[in-house]
Order: sequence, then C-alpha cells, then structure tokens
Amino acid sequence: MNAQIDAAVEVLKRGGIILYPTDTVWGIGCDATNEEAVEKVFKLKQRSDSKSLITLAANADMVCRYVEQMPDIAISLIEVNDKPMTIIYPGAVCGDAPADSDGAQVLPKQNRYAIAFNAVAEDGSVGIRAPMMEFCRQLAFRLGRPVVSTSANISGESTPRRFSEVSPQIKEAVDHIVDPSFEKGA
Repeated sequence: MNAQIDAAVEVLKRGGIILYPTDTVWGIGCDATNEEAVEKVFKLKQRSDSKSLITLAANADMVCRYVEQMPDIAISLIEVNDKPMTIIYPGAVCGDAPADSDGAQVLPKQNRYAIAFNAVAEDGSVGIRAPMMEFCRQLAFRLGRPVVSTSANISGESTPRRFSEVSPQIKEAVDHIVDPSFEKGA
C-alpha cells in the first residue's frame, strides 16, 4: 500500500489528478488546496464549477485547519462514526479568487492552508469527510492537506462503484490510477 500512496501523493503534489477507490465509490481526486488542479477535475467531469466538491481529510485535526469553526459535535461524530459520513461546515478557510485588470478571475498559486476557492460552495461552506478507508486516510495524511473526492464519472452519468464501471474516457484523462485491488477497502 505504501508504494501506491507514495505514487499518488507525488502526482497530487505536482497538481495532477488521480483515479482512486474511496469508502463508497471510485473517485477523482486532486489536492484540494490547488485551484488549477480543482479546475482540471471540473473540466474532466464536464461539470459546472459553481458546484462545490467534497474533500477528504485524514482526521479531525486536519479538518480544524481548513474550517473557521469546528463544532464539538463534529469532533464527536468523526471519532465515533463507523460509516462514511460527510459533514458540511459553514465556514471554509479558502483562498480568494483574485481578479485581473479586466475583472476576470485569475487562478492563484496553491495555498497550503486554504481550500481552493473553486472547491467551496458559493455560501462558503465545505463538505469534508474523514474517511473510514485506510488508503484514503493515508493519502490525505501523507499529502498533508485535504484531497478532493468526487465520483469518477462525467456529470450526469452513473456513479462507478467498481473500477470496471469507470469509463475509458475517465481512465485516459487522469494522471494516475490507483491499483484497483484497493477497492476492497485496503
């Protein structure tokens, strides 16, 4: 497992996107703090960037760094939860979308301590999951920041629960594919 995580983390650090198994389905992921990588995910999914993306955090400590306020109940839920659960936090710590002289958005460089502005909902909320799956926890932990986790499908198509259900279009467009043997929950 270590070699697979190391390979995926290297791709994420370079701003690439990966195809990987999650607690629930096959996902497309990127560094959630990298606006350019998030944009690649939206383009691949052919999805409007006005929608937010779920992110995976290694643990409650990581979540605390990326939200304005961490309710005690959220910490308790993360600690006792035994099923995949995403919590919507009302205030994401996110990067600003600067404008150029014409008022158009310019994607800023990666900010390690802020969720990419284009991964956050318009109201400033963010959905974060502390995954149950060891592979996903280790992926976020070794990257040192949250990982985008969105279903590995073109927007509007069916969500792949198994690697064999992921479309060739998705498989060809990502920068790295995690070994399908990990979909068993490694």
